[in-house]
Amino acid sequence: MHHPAPDATQRKLLDAIGPHVAFDGWSEEAFRAACEESGIAPDEARLHCPRGAIDLAILFHREGDQRMIEMLDTADLSDMRFRDKVGHAIRLRLQASGDKEAVRRGTTLFALPHMAPEGSALIWGTADAIWTALGDTSDDANWYTKRATLSAVYGAVVLYWLGDTTPDHSATDAFIDRRIEDVMRFEKFKSAVNDNPLLKPFTVPLGKLAGQIKAPGRSRPEDVPGRWTRP
Repeated sequence: MHHPAPDATQRKLLDAIGPHVAFDGWSEEAFRAACEESGIAPDEARLHCPRGAIDLAILFHREGDQRMIEMLDTADLSDMRFRDKVGHAIRLRLQASGDKEAVRRGTTLFALPHMAPEGSALIWGTADAIWTALGDTSDDANWYTKRATLSAVYGAVVLYWLGDTTPDHSATDAFIDRRIEDVMRFEKFKSAVNDNPLLKPFTVPLGKLAGQIKAPGRSRPEDVPGRWTRP
């Protein structure tokens, strides 16, 4: 999933709004303070961020995804089981979040009814970035189920992490392992169902139907849908 890189003005506003988010959230007050602090006229700032702080909150999240991808690109995952790779990616994404209070305020913002679709799309984007960085090449219904499952896991992890006060977030580490184990248990159950001859009359038609589902934008085998393209 490609998103344009922030321009210089957006970058300055994002850097300037950080200290104000802890007190005012991703709000109009924080946006005006960022304009004043960065020396950018409000009218000019609106040209780059039409929705003000909301656009900066979205940029903040996507920048975290980008930092995670960069860390995954340089990480040695060769000796890890796949479930451990997923867990490591989630931990890197939390590390890439930076300011926990900014994340907390963003979670509050995107929990609002009119902002919930935008928040869900951002979590989906994070899940997509993780799967793509780990080499996922699925192009059928699995493309969707993998991202939907990981979106649910990551969303739960973030909420747990925000309330975690243990040293080095050790409780969050354990929580991540439990959630991934739940996912693996489901995958084993799904595999067992597919291999059960007694259930073949039910699973074969479903499998054919799922085979007709294609990931968005996939036209050639090398076109991995949702792949993060660097700006």
